[in-house]
Amino acid sequence: MTPPGTPTIAEELRGAGLRVTAARVALLETIREGDHLDAEAIASGVRDRVGHISLQAVYEALHALTAAGLVRRIEPSGSPARFEGRVGDNHHHVVCRSCGVVADVDCAVGEAPCLSASDDHGFSIDEAEVIYWGLCPACSTVRSS
Repeated sequence: MTPPGTPTIAEELRGAGLRVTAARVALLETIREGDHLDAEAIASGVRDRVGHISLQAVYEALHALTAAGLVRRIEPSGSPARFEGRVGDNHHHVVCRSCGVVADVDCAVGEAPCLSASDDHGFSIDEAEVIYWGLCPACSTVRSS
C-alpha cells in the first residue's frame, strides 16, 4: 500500500514521460524490494509478478528507467551491473571481495560531490562515485575460522 501523498509507480512512470506497462511496474517493484539486483534476478522477479518477459525486454526497460532517473545502475568491478531504486541522494556502496554482496553507505559529507578532484581538468564536477571494497561479516567469519 502506498502511503498518502506518495506517488504510485504508475504516477512516477508518467511523471518521467514513460508509458505505464505491467512489466515496468513489476520491474520497479522488484528493484525496490530487492537489494542491488542484477538483470537476471530482476527478470526472475518480474516473471514472478507478470509471467513471461524476455531478458532483452528487461534490459530495454532498465535502460529507459535508468535514463529517466527512476533507477540507478552501479557497476562494481568484476561483477555484472546492479540496479537499485535508491536514487536522488548522495550515497555510495561497499562491496564484498569474496561473495560480491553490495550494501549502501551514506556519504559522510552529505552533499555532492563529496570529494574534490586534485585536478578537475576544467570540468564542472557535480558528483563523485565511491565504492568501498572489503569482506562482509559472513566472509570475514569464514576466513578467520
